[in-house]
Amino acid sequence: MAKNAVVKRDERREVAAPERTRSGAVTFTPRCDILETAEELTIYADLPGVQPGDIDIRFENGELAISAKCAPRHEDATYLACEYGIGDFYRAFTINEAIDADKIAAELKHGVLTVHLPKSEAVKPKKIAVKAE
Repeated sequence: MAKNAVVKRDERREVAAPERTRSGAVTFTPRCDILETAEELTIYADLPGVQPGDIDIRFENGELAISAKCAPRHEDATYLACEYGIGDFYRAFTINEAIDADKIAAELKHGVLTVHLPKSEAVKPKKIAVKAE
């Protein structure tokens, strides 16, 4: 690296790029954060403009799929700037941890979907008690 070189930050686009499906519909890949603790995996997904009833979450064969429908807003408006695309969302994750599927929970707050994936008891760390004589 050259002396006094500027290190560029991650150059990922700040706005998710849309993809067109075969039907011509626009689908966005939501940005997500994944947090792992000893008890669970937690996924935070940005789903701006989505209502709770328009989200479909499925967990099957180690894959978590999140799809959401987003209704158009202000269709007759003239925008001064328009960076927020309108379309549906889809994202899928392969989960390698053993998850207790019956205890998966999700909530949507301020456009952020939080999905809790509790680990099954078999994969949680166990504390071993040491006995003294």
